Amino acid sequence: MMGPRQVAQDALFYEFSIEEFVPADHPLRGIDRFLDLSEVRPLLVPSYSSHGRPSIDPELMIRMLLLGYCQGIRSERRLCEEVHVNLAYRWFCRLDLTDPVPDHSTFSKNRHGRFRESGLFRRLFETVLQRCIDEGLVGGESFGVDASLIPANANQTRGIESKEGLSPELASRAIDEYLETLNDAAFGASTKAVPKYISPVDPAARWTGAEGGAAFFAYSTNYMVDLDNAVIVDGEPSVPIRTAETFAAQRMIDRITDCFGMTPDKLVGDTGYGSAEMLGWLVEERGIAPHIPVWDKSKRTDGTFSREDFVYDLAADSYTCPNGKTLKTYRRNFSKPRKPNGGKDGFIRYRASKHDCDTCSLKSKCCPGDPGRRVMRSVHEAARDVARDIRKTDAYMTSFIQRRKVEMLFAHLKRYIGVSMMRLRGPKGANEQFQLAATAQNLRKLAKLAQKPAPAG
Repeated sequence: MMGPRQVAQDALFYEFSIEEFVPADHPLRGIDRFLDLSEVRPLLVPSYSSHGRPSIDPELMIRMLLLGYCQGIRSERRLCEEVHVNLAYRWFCRLDLTDPVPDHSTFSKNRHGRFRESGLFRRLFETVLQRCIDEGLVGGESFGVDASLIPANANQTRGIESKEGLSPELASRAIDEYLETLNDAAFGASTKAVPKYISPVDPAARWTGAEGGAAFFAYSTNYMVDLDNAVIVDGEPSVPIRTAETFAAQRMIDRITDCFGMTPDKLVGDTGYGSAEMLGWLVEERGIAPHIPVWDKSKRTDGTFSREDFVYDLAADSYTCPNGKTLKTYRRNFSKPRKPNGGKDGFIRYRASKHDCDTCSLKSKCCPGDPGRRVMRSVHEAARDVARDIRKTDAYMTSFIQRRKVEMLFAHLKRYIGVSMMRLRGPKGANEQFQLAATAQNLRKLAKLAQKPAPAG
């Protein structure tokens, strides 16, 4: 027998609980269990007036923002629509069935004012990271670092040639932030090289062709990751330049040490972090073992001897050439021995005697166009040697495999979190977007790996 057609009928009273309609194994329940927003209100108190009409609950806006990143919803307009119709989203945001959803324009007003000025997003990230540490997901011994390009929210075909400069008539929040970061080593001060084009809507974004295809305006998101469970321990935006990314890595290590008292035993990275300055900073100043390939361009390709063909004597601070002659920093005898200092480029020059080179049978393979052979050694060569020795070990091969965890986080960031392209502009916008994305990734990690509390009784 066919049943009657079901027709919705209005009722005068309803007994309804959103709690009962959200499954116990819903992913948002796991995320909610580890989300602590108790510090939001005290942190934002100075940003709100003590009188006037009550504003929208800041905790509600933070929950909605995190929900958007956790669920990969890029548009705030769509986010408001989804919260309006999705019961699980309403439950996560602490909204009842009849509670109104904030308008999408409210987010930008609070984001550019109260939230950024208070440092809320950084504090939120640190709170979630502390929970990861408390749950035993962070070992604190092995960190991995890497950077990934994120295209800027800018028209890639309307750049202004850098030699022309920005028009004085242009004015925007992104331009003000760009001017503020001109002396920042992660942005304007990272290199003296001038890009070919500059974006009028987001000048801090860098014109780059690092991916090998057509050049575009982009930022770099830098992640410092604990390799035990791939928990993000810090994030930092920068321009997509190797020196800027290296500085961002140093800044993140120092910040982790200051905030959480953690200094890793080893740092895993690719060749971009293998400069002499970075390796010297890790080994000599921080005592961190660099599981990083050395950035070395001393290998010659013209058939003549490279620096590796010369033997260094640490005690005598000299090199010996393949023909047994000595290369020294000074050829004169001083009454007081002088300690060799590197030049402005960070290299010490070791020179052979012109007389030795003139009569040498190997001159054509050593310095055919020069009166004498010269070998350059970095002031951080000892640290570079440490990195070279580590690369010969089995531990390095393990680290090489573990580094993929960082790369997988970037794939997750772009595919599931939805940050395949910038939505916000300016360095502060990039910082906010990357911090919220990293917070969402750590929350998802907590919900997946952390043990659930045992039921009472």
